[in-house]
Amino acid sequence: MSKPLLLVLGDQLSLDLAILQDAPANAVVAMCEVEDEGRYVPHHPQKIAMILAAMRHFAEALRARGFRVHYSRLDDDDNAQSLLAEAERLAERYDCDSIQAVRPGEWRLWQAMRARRNATLPWQLHEDTRFFTTPDDFAAWAEGRKTLRMEHFYRQQRRRSGLLMEADQPAGGQWNFDHDNRQPLAANASPPEPPRHRHDAITQEVLALVAEHFADHFGSLEGFNWPVTRRQALADLRHFLDHALPDFGRFQDAISDAEPWLFHSRLAPALNLGLLTPQEVCQRAEREYYEGRAPLNAVEGFIRQVLGWREYVRGLYWTQMPAYKTGNHLGAQRGLPSSYWSGDTDLRCLKRAIEMTHDNAYAHHIQRLMVTGNFALLCGVAPEALCDWYLAVYADACEWVELPNTLGMVLHADGGLMGSKPYCASGKYIDRMSDHCRQCRYDPKQITGTHACPLNSLYWHFLERHADSLSDNPRMALIYGSLRRMDDAKRDAIRQQADAFLARLDGEEGYGSGNQRQAHVDGYYQEIP
Repeated sequence: MSKPLLLVLGDQLSLDLAILQDAPANAVVAMCEVEDEGRYVPHHPQKIAMILAAMRHFAEALRARGFRVHYSRLDDDDNAQSLLAEAERLAERYDCDSIQAVRPGEWRLWQAMRARRNATLPWQLHEDTRFFTTPDDFAAWAEGRKTLRMEHFYRQQRRRSGLLMEADQPAGGQWNFDHDNRQPLAANASPPEPPRHRHDAITQEVLALVAEHFADHFGSLEGFNWPVTRRQALADLRHFLDHALPDFGRFQDAISDAEPWLFHSRLAPALNLGLLTPQEVCQRAEREYYEGRAPLNAVEGFIRQVLGWREYVRGLYWTQMPAYKTGNHLGAQRGLPSSYWSGDTDLRCLKRAIEMTHDNAYAHHIQRLMVTGNFALLCGVAPEALCDWYLAVYADACEWVELPNTLGMVLHADGGLMGSKPYCASGKYIDRMSDHCRQCRYDPKQITGTHACPLNSLYWHFLERHADSLSDNPRMALIYGSLRRMDDAKRDAIRQQADAFLARLDGEEGYGSGNQRQAHVDGYYQEIP
């Protein structure tokens, strides 16, 4: 009788995982904490703690259901400290005749597993069925299309799933209510505080372990409050539906100097770990609309993020790798400024986004796209540098979702495969959507001069630098018309202002805070052919 080792990864904590369904009685479930996975980029301590605590709780849940589980702890003396090597060691120890695994969240692991399919101890690989779509589904949708726009994919997803559909028409008569979801935070808005999760003995033990092993990584463990069990994840879902979803839509693009969470769900980490399913999350949100507790623009906007965007970037990742990772359409070469690790910058918007990231392993999508991302885009930061940082610092950063969002959406480094134009903006956007500027030493209304917001000159400098590749873009015709109408003296002054700022930026310590982080980065990207 076949005796498989069932390898369950840290982002596969679901009882409906393919390899757990109809598993033979003699199967051994392996769950492995390994040093390599915590250090190939310097992951935020809260991210590491969340994954390890969730893994340990899930192992207990499997044992309670009768599974035979071997759990390799990070500090076990015989731990191979490499995921594949540890799985093979355990398979040999338990006299297993194969290793079964589900598609992981990173191409590097998938390729390493595939390379072992014909080994003496073969790896049998299964598709991850916990999403709305598979990579093959996405490839079939993409075949023959000139552009792979998310909006077209999203509409197909709505039809396939039936979510917010009334017969064959979208609820409310339109597919997308994004134009209703661009308000700055109202003065009388009162964002709810997330529920606090109790730290049981398992979580406390993990927090102590992470503090000991990963103290050199960017980020604080203080205030750790991520869900590590399905019960906690369901509590977060209920809280979002009851207290945040009604206002999520109109304020989803707003930025606050003081409030890190606003009306966002904080559910992405639980979804990515497998503690929640995208189907149940979308169905619960849909019910809030049909039962009159949340407006359609909020519910549609949220479902679009989960059913549309999340599935879209995953499909793009798996169908475009490995070449996608090397994309650099705009030829950006600058290293990541050291302020991304230290928070030491006079730009209030950038400083607060980095501080919130340090404290919470979180910043919402507009902070990532239009603050840390926009600044990196305007400064010409190399895609691999920013992608590495995003993968390291955010609790919800699995490569399948992080890489397309950062390289494609934020940096336009895929040449427009994801977005029809770069998401670049001057200080005026930050002033309109946030309260940062009133506490900043820079003036968003000035383009040049001592007190001018650097984003303004950097914005025009970026447009001028990339005029050859961007000026023919129909969506950018208006702004390039404005650039052409500028007199030479003004353009020269803007160019000098931006060049001086970039020269000062290049004088910083540079990519990371110390040689250790640079070594992490070098080692990681050398693995990609």
